Amino acid sequence: MPKVRQDAWSHEDDLLLAETVLRHIRDGSTQLKAFDEVGDLLNRTSAACGFRWNAEVRQKYEQAVELAKKQRKEKKRKEAKQTQTFTSTSSPVLYKEETEEDFLLPEPVAVDVHSSPSSKEETELQLSDVIQFLSSLQQETASQGSLQYRVTELEEQNQNLMEENQQLSRQLISMTEDYQALIQIMDRARKMVMFEDQDSYKPQFRMEKNGNLENVAR
Repeated sequence: MPKVRQDAWSHEDDLLLAETVLRHIRDGSTQLKAFDEVGDLLNRTSAACGFRWNAEVRQKYEQAVELAKKQRKEKKRKEAKQTQTFTSTSSPVLYKEETEEDFLLPEPVAVDVHSSPSSKEETELQLSDVIQFLSSLQQETASQGSLQYRVTELEEQNQNLMEENQQLSRQLISMTEDYQALIQIMDRARKMVMFEDQDSYKPQFRMEKNGNLENVAR
């Protein structure tokens, strides 16, 4: 039965894919075999599993991949030592150190869409995964652009509010100084009026019939 599953990947699917790939790396197997195994378990094509691993899952397990590579090297070293110990020949056993190329995926294989119905279905599924990934990437980019625009707008508003606040603070300081100056002027004026009233007040007297001086009220 051809594999035509096209639903979204769940967290459990990604976890199964990661664990299977890491196990194959530790055991000295290839990633393609891991993709085949996961594809059989999830009813997906090997190409869809490979695309998912390289596009989404691998970046989350970079440290685990490096650790699996180290474990694979240690395993090969132990096997080489055991082979050298139990061999009866005089020629030494050569150990080949792995390079980064040992863990890279092979070059993509061109698929003939006219070869068989299953090939067409695998190609269509792979294209659908690519389209889904690009659509998600486009939406994420658009969302980031919108957020960046909003952040810039808020920064401008914040800058305007800060400038307005500084301007109002300067006005408040100026008004406070003017108010204090006005209070001082009013206080001096009040004192001057009191002094003038005191200076202008001169008692006046008149003679009564009896010959006594009487203070005349103003």
